[in-house]
Amino acid sequence: MEKFIVTPKEDKYVIMTIRIERVLQEAYDDLSAKTNRSRNELMGMALRYAIDNMELKDSE
Repeated sequence: MEKFIVTPKEDKYVIMTIRIERVLQEAYDDLSAKTNRSRNELMGMALRYAIDNMELKDSE
């Protein structure tokens, strides 16, 4: 019989509080209802996309 091996849980998530416009929250609520994904999951996906596709410009 194989052993049941338990490893330490990876602590890769943090809890944050952010302030956003009400219309943005409502848009995420609508998207959440349409996709059956949590608002938190959708915001995480959007933040990941923004970081991966961001271009910084030097200030002039």
